[in-house]
Order: sequence, then C-alpha cells, then structure tokens
Amino acid sequence: MLGRPGWSRATRSIHTRILVSYIVLIVLSGGLCAVAIHEVLMIRLESRIAEAVQQEFLEIDRLVTDGRDPRTGAAFTSVAAVFDVYFRRNVPSQEEAILAFADGRLQHASMGRFPVDRVPDSAMQVFATSARTYTVTDGRPPLDRFDTSRGSAYYGILPLRVGASTGAFVVTILPVAQRREIADLQRYAVGAVLGVVVLASACAWLVTGRVLGPVRQLTETARLISKSDLTRRIPVARQDEAAEMARTFNAMLDRLEAVFRREREFLLDAGHELRGPITISLGNLGLLQQQLPDDDEARGTIAVVTDELERMARIVGDLHILADVPHPHFLQPERIDLELFVAELAVKLSALAPRQWLVDELGEGLLVADRHRLTEAVINLADNAVRHTADTDTVSIGAAVRGEDVHIWVRDTGCGIEYDDQPYIFDRFRRGARAHLRYPGTGLGLAIVRAVAQAHGGRVDLSSRPGVGSTFTLVIPRQGREGELGQDTDR
Repeated sequence: MLGRPGWSRATRSIHTRILVSYIVLIVLSGGLCAVAIHEVLMIRLESRIAEAVQQEFLEIDRLVTDGRDPRTGAAFTSVAAVFDVYFRRNVPSQEEAILAFADGRLQHASMGRFPVDRVPDSAMQVFATSARTYTVTDGRPPLDRFDTSRGSAYYGILPLRVGASTGAFVVTILPVAQRREIADLQRYAVGAVLGVVVLASACAWLVTGRVLGPVRQLTETARLISKSDLTRRIPVARQDEAAEMARTFNAMLDRLEAVFRREREFLLDAGHELRGPITISLGNLGLLQQQLPDDDEARGTIAVVTDELERMARIVGDLHILADVPHPHFLQPERIDLELFVAELAVKLSALAPRQWLVDELGEGLLVADRHRLTEAVINLADNAVRHTADTDTVSIGAAVRGEDVHIWVRDTGCGIEYDDQPYIFDRFRRGARAHLRYPGTGLGLAIVRAVAQAHGGRVDLSSRPGVGSTFTLVIPRQGREGELGQDTDR
C-alpha cells in the first residue's frame, strides 16, 4: 500500500510514457513485420507448389500431345495407356502424391513419399469425377486444398482425353517440412523481436534519461525553491533546446532572487529603522507620564499613544519574523520529545489568561522540528483563542502522531469564526469582520503560524463553527523536510 503513490507517479512520468510508447511502437512494428513475413513466405510456398504441380502437368501433357508410346512408337489409344507410361518413368517428389483416374476409376496412386497414408474419401470422390467437372483456363489448372491430419494439402487436377476415354491426372502436395521451417522462422522472429525490444528499451531508457535530464534538474530546482532556497541553479553544459530552457529558467531565478532579496532587505531595514524611534518614544512617554500631575485626560492620552506604539513594535517584530521565513536558516531543527514538549506548552499557555485550560492528548514519540518556532506558532494560536473566548470558556491543547505526521492543535469553545472569513483568516493583515470590535491586533499572528508550518513542510488546518468554537491544527512531518537530522527517529 505504501508503494502505490510512488508507483503511480512513476507510471505517469514523461520518461515512462516515452519509453512505453517506444516499446509499443517496436512491438507493433515487429508484429506487423512478422505477419508480413509470414504472408510473404506462404505466398512463395504456394507459388513453389503451383510450379511443382505445373511441372508434372507439363510432363504428362507432352505424352498426350506426342500421342505415342516412347517404347513401342504405337499411338496411345486410351488415357490408361498414357498413365501406364508416365508412372513407369516418374517418381513423385518429397511430400508429393500423384493419382491417376481413368474413366472414373483410380488406376494409379503413387503416395510413397506423401506425409499421410491416405487421401480423404471426400477428396477422392472429387478427383474421380473431376474429368467431367474441371476445366483448364490459360493452360494452368487452379490449386485447391483438402484437409488432412497434418494440415491442408494442395492439389491440382488436369483433365485428359485420349480418343473416347477420359481421365484426371491429380498432383497433391502436403508441405509439412516447409511449414515447419516457416513456423521455426516465426519463432526465431518473435525471439528476435523480444531481444530487440529489450535492447531498444534499455537504449531508449538511457537516451530519454539524458534528454530529460534538464527537465529533472529543473523539477528538482523548482522543488528546492519551494523550500525557500533561491540560490540553486541548473548547470548548463550543452547547446540545445534543453540547455536554452535551463538558461531561461536560471535567468528567471536570478530575477526572483533579486526581488525576494530586496523585499527581505526592505522589511529588515524598515524594522531596524522603526525600532529606534519606537523605543525612544516609549521611553520618553514613560518619563512624561511620571512627571505629569494628576491629569487624567493627559494620562489617558499618553496611555493610548503608548498602546499604539507597543502595537507598532509588535508589528515590526512580526514583520521581522515573516521576512526571515524565506531564509534557508529560518529553522533550526532538533529532536523533540513530543509528550514533554506539549506538557511544557500547557504550562506556558496557562499563564496567558484565566481560562479553563485543558490538555486533550500529550502524544508520544519524537519529532524533528524547530522547538522555538513551533512554540511561537502554538502561542500565537493560543493567544488567538484567548482573544475569542471569555473567562469561563475552555481552551485546550493536544498532540498526536498520525501516520508520518504530527498533529498539534489548539481548541477553544469561543465565538468561532464566520464562514466568510475562514478562507482568508491566514492572510497577512487580514482579520475577521468583527475582530476589531473585540480586541486590538495586527492581523499577522495567524500568517506567522502558517509560515512556520509551511517552513516545516506542513500546513495549518482550521475547523470552526460560529458560536461553537474553533480548532487550529498544525500538521508537521515527523522527520522534517528531506529527513532533517537523519532518518533514525523512533516511534
């Protein structure tokens, strides 16, 4: 069962499809050639049989045309006399039988070299009556067949007349040996086709592998890019269409890397430049608040400004995190004991706000992941749950190993999320339609959660019903992407 996805993917690959098409073409070509060769050989066989039959007909026809017995010089007076002379002077060839019928009766039968002992009665009846029913056109009698225990036999009938007597001269050939040779040739041809298929398949596999090499490199590079590495490039060592495709792709990567680098540098520079003024402003506001007299209005204004500056500081921090996501060293994976990790998270989360904090399941086993980033993501989920719940609501955390993934979830019994907001809840600076009425925020917390999950090669699942509550689930591969830190984690 585990091998099916990989096998299905292999059968759908271009490499496999080209190879299969090539093999099918070779098999069809070989099959058509074998059929064509068989037909040609059978036509040539029938042609040789017809020539052999015609040769016998010419010999007896010369006797009838000459009209005299070569030994006595006397004229032939009957068909039977012609047959007597012929059978004394001629012996059938291999796999050939000669029969002579005079006035409807069998007079001579030379079957010593014929592959079967007797001719079927139905054929003998046809031969006996053939002197009256057969006609010769263009001096060449037609070939017919009759069935025997060793295959079909070919025969030709030459009607004869000498004086008042009539007869039929029959030559029949059963080409057992020649058919065996054709069958052997067919078997050799099938073996040759199979050998050609195997050899050509191996050559086609190597050739298509070399041709599709740049495509595989492009695919691998694209896969690595999807894992936040824009430094990879496809090596170009040839001058063909594939090399031109690789160069075009590399140029596109250069442009993308430049854009992402400028975006990250801008976010980092902006955050760095903003942190100083924000810190100075917060410090001066604190000093000003201490020096002011008991002026409630002024203190209220200072509190509002301080709150906004602190919110701005959180935005700057969140932007720093999002800017670091594409960096190859964003994650620092390590082996994490899942049960201990969830227990530590439960202690940390319970300090966020007074709620009914529960642990659904601790989970068991090891997880390869970045402990700090996962903690940050789960705290963001818990903070989001706190904002959507009251003091009497329940917020729970849990984890479980399911197949090759680890599921870590935060569940609450709060107000839930409107169905219209759910498709966009993880977008940057996107908040629910009524979120601004319930709590202040930047709209970056869930975007960070999704970025952390994707950086681990996972995802975030949401299940929520308005008025019932929400469940956010981090789905993370147990081994990390590309099996980080090796493949030796135990269940």
